[in-house]
Amino acid sequence: MANNKSAEKRIKTNERNRLKNRLYKSSVRTLTKTFLKNLDIYKKSQSIEDKEKVQNLLNSIYSLIDKGTKKNVFHKNTASRKKSQLASYLKAA
Repeated sequence: MANNKSAEKRIKTNERNRLKNRLYKSSVRTLTKTFLKNLDIYKKSQSIEDKEKVQNLLNSIYSLIDKGTKKNVFHKNTASRKKSQLASYLKAA
């Protein structure tokens, strides 16, 4: 337990930041899983609509990763690696 006022404030700040970080990280994971499911559907069907859906998901993941990087949730190299992997999945399809 905190012994002084500044320690209590740090605890509150750390909790707030932890929740923000968790929001970004879990959202990226969820969107990535959705992207991979839709990518499998696109590989089987090869339709234009499915490709547009996959591309839109990829753009939203990129946006979320970039915002997280800007707020120091992700390291810039980690963000770059994630984006590169996703792009290579789409390119392979």
